Amino acid sequence: MSFPASRPAVWFVTGTSRGLGLDWSSSCSIAVTASPRRPGRPSGCSPRSATRPTSRAFSLTVDLRDEAEVAWAVQEATERLGGLDVVVNNAGYGFLAAVEETGDREVRDMLDVQVVGVWNVLRAALPVLRERRGGHIVNVSSILGLTAVPGWALYCAGKFALEGLSEALAAEVADFGIGVTIVEPGYFRTEFLTEDSLALPAETTAHYPGIREMVRDHLKLQGGQLGDPVKGARAIIDRVVTGKGPLRLLLGSDAHSYATAKVEALRANVEAAALTAPATDFPAA
Repeated sequence: MSFPASRPAVWFVTGTSRGLGLDWSSSCSIAVTASPRRPGRPSGCSPRSATRPTSRAFSLTVDLRDEAEVAWAVQEATERLGGLDVVVNNAGYGFLAAVEETGDREVRDMLDVQVVGVWNVLRAALPVLRERRGGHIVNVSSILGLTAVPGWALYCAGKFALEGLSEALAAEVADFGIGVTIVEPGYFRTEFLTEDSLALPAETTAHYPGIREMVRDHLKLQGGQLGDPVKGARAIIDRVVTGKGPLRLLLGSDAHSYATAKVEALRANVEAAALTAPATDFPAA
């Protein structure tokens, strides 16, 4: 994208209290923190993101599920900083449970943050970017937005939805000079897998011992993840600044391995259906 020459580029970033968003916030002109980061938890900016020593940067506490609050935040950012150039939808949290163990409230809370919240930000920001005929939208998905594994069904559901939204959006806004990037990270050494961040079901059953073991393994993985969040944030910033690259930005060798396996499995599935798929067509006239 072409950055404005008369002022610093304005970045509107959600989910800056921890993880990759925290590292972005030190390089962006504005940080907006989703409130609450996880439904039922207290909200607030971290000291690092709330006290950055620059007059161009400030933090807002916003409930991304509230359309009016989000619209106010985007307007506030645009008016105070003189424009809007990059929107990063990063807010989210993990949830690890079997489908059968996932309650109605847990489903709605997850989709409110990871799908509805993104939609609210986009509805508020797109008119601004469209009017200036440029800008960039970064939607932070996950490698689990491209492939699914047992125990992560609810998280995958939200990320799969985000990927579909983003693909359609990219085609819709291309003529306005607005770029779209879907970020698909693997495991990064953030707080994502801590007991404070990873949501678990209110009740479990004895029928999924493999998922209980997976939960234990993931909690033990904390601190040993492959991905460096500083490098990850830098890669995303570079992608936006250069304006070059594919729609999807894979981050991490683990993400690339998962993606490769998914592509190979999908290709095998498509090839296996090559002869049977046309059987449901009407006969050619």
